Amino acid sequence: GVQRVRRRVGSWRGTTTRMIRAEEARDTVGVAMHPDQLAVSAATVRELLAEQFPGWAELPIEPVPAQGTVNALFRIGTGLAARFPLRPGEVGATRRRLETEAAAARELHGRTPFATPVPVVIGEPGSDFPLPWSVQTWLPGKTAVEVDPGDSLEFAHDLADFIRAVRAMDLRGRTFSGPGRGGALHTHDAWVQTCLRASVELFEVAQLERLWRSMRELPRPGVDAMTHGDLIPGNVIVEGGRLTAVIDVGGLGPADPALDLVAAWHLLEEAPRQALRGDLGCDGAEWQRGKAWALEQALGVAWYYLDSNPVMSVMGQRTIERILTD
Repeated sequence: GVQRVRRRVGSWRGTTTRMIRAEEARDTVGVAMHPDQLAVSAATVRELLAEQFPGWAELPIEPVPAQGTVNALFRIGTGLAARFPLRPGEVGATRRRLETEAAAARELHGRTPFATPVPVVIGEPGSDFPLPWSVQTWLPGKTAVEVDPGDSLEFAHDLADFIRAVRAMDLRGRTFSGPGRGGALHTHDAWVQTCLRASVELFEVAQLERLWRSMRELPRPGVDAMTHGDLIPGNVIVEGGRLTAVIDVGGLGPADPALDLVAAWHLLEEAPRQALRGDLGCDGAEWQRGKAWALEQALGVAWYYLDSNPVMSVMGQRTIERILTD
């Protein structure tokens, strides 16, 4: 299985570098990642700013070659970032989601040793973009897609500090709700089976199916903890092999305490992975649940984005390789 993955994706660092250069040439961000995807260009962004926030309309606008799958990202001037939903939706529901994300960002800001984005404003539909959109502060630096920190023990210790600080936040009576990752593993059976059927050209799916069956009923504690919810390479900022910032924080909320352990396989090689585990004091059950959540996420992105977002697909394939060799 591991050899087959290697043949498919080749060099991890080489693949990532090539994709970043290809994305930098685009003025329109995130085209055709989803069948129903909305397109937004720098010209559209400038028109929206001129209509709604004229004080920013003359600032430089730069498409950001991010590999995210939910929003197209544009840098405005030196200190702002505009985020545009990539999928169609109802205006009111989209605005409520953006408001929820902004509230999560405000709740997290200043609660960890690392920088996180601060929400600035929510924009309205207009000028060829049909949905509300948002502006937040821009955090400089390179993501872990661009600079791989996987061998850095210092980065692993930083990541543990972030996870520990998020877990220490007050739940305020909240518990996990919704269909996403962070509840009971077995509720994702149907999705995992869909992913396995779509992945026969990528992996030895019988091996992965056996692994999922062994994980799906792992015992889960009755108490949730606060989690970031999506600690993947594109959401962490790295400098000098250290974690400096965490972005895409709108999913902050209560979940299985093991959910943020996906970072151990999405981001780290063996020795730093064990350093993270030691810092957090994970027992065997929690560690295995973290691996299971990483497997569920990686199976989804590996096949779904194989052609439309190869950087995300490579992330999923690399995570699965790490899981199989762990």
